[in-house]
Amino acid sequence: MSELSLPLWRQHAQALWQLSKPRVVALIVFCAVIGMFLASPGLPDPAVLAAATLGIALVAAAAAMINCLVERGVDARMRRTAWRATVTGEIGGLETLLAALALGGMGLLLLFAGCNALTAWLTLATFVGYAIVYTLLLKPNTPQNIVIGGASGAMPPVLGWAAVSGEISAFALVLFLIIYAWTPPHFWALALYRRDDYARANLPMLPVTHGQRYTTLSIVLYTLLLSAITLLPVALGESGRIYMAAVLLLDARLLFLAVSLHRQYADALARRTFRWSIWYLTWLFAALLIDHYCLIPLT
Repeated sequence: MSELSLPLWRQHAQALWQLSKPRVVALIVFCAVIGMFLASPGLPDPAVLAAATLGIALVAAAAAMINCLVERGVDARMRRTAWRATVTGEIGGLETLLAALALGGMGLLLLFAGCNALTAWLTLATFVGYAIVYTLLLKPNTPQNIVIGGASGAMPPVLGWAAVSGEISAFALVLFLIIYAWTPPHFWALALYRRDDYARANLPMLPVTHGQRYTTLSIVLYTLLLSAITLLPVALGESGRIYMAAVLLLDARLLFLAVSLHRQYADALARRTFRWSIWYLTWLFAALLIDHYCLIPLT
């Protein structure tokens, strides 16, 4: 490879990397890995941990690429996505599809070979749910797209749990419910300060179809639901004082932001709420992990 072609190769690789939505994949993998540790009385088998982590990451990256491919036209009309390589033509449609199939195929093979069939099939179902059901059917057709489609985004800890244990427990389903209830307020906060983008793209996001006030009220109600669900690990006896203290503080902060957003809306506050919601989920799952290995019971 010549020195002249190397920068082009790097630019091309960087474009493909961005299409995989690495920040989103990182959060997905983080939640999946926490699920693996929570499913283990001790430490997970290193080989299973490595295979599951890489496999889930590859399939998640493939789903993101398919999403970018399918939404090329929509992305072109939105300021926050108009730079994507699938829009600018830097990466062609066939290349994006082949890269996604290659990554997804490798990820599923890793999960089949290094974990178990249950994890592989659940991961495939999650891929279909996000890349096809959500992207093609829900997102362009209903303002409840993120509520219904949020089931796919809530699967990572269940996938991690299944990879280690070979089954799905009640606690794994609670982890699913936490992310499922977290998704609407998280995404609607983004949609609020990006509502003009979504309107320009003709996407029926809740702030576009029902307005700002209805959306902020929905955020408050879902945040209350989320706060109740986050107490289930304690109610089930799966978590103790460390998690309890952390989740009460996290819920209080998120609820404060949600109520403030409803009382006196501002784009800057919506942006702050969106960013905090990412840290909220990260710290909540970190608290679950810390509590798992140094459980302090409530009784």
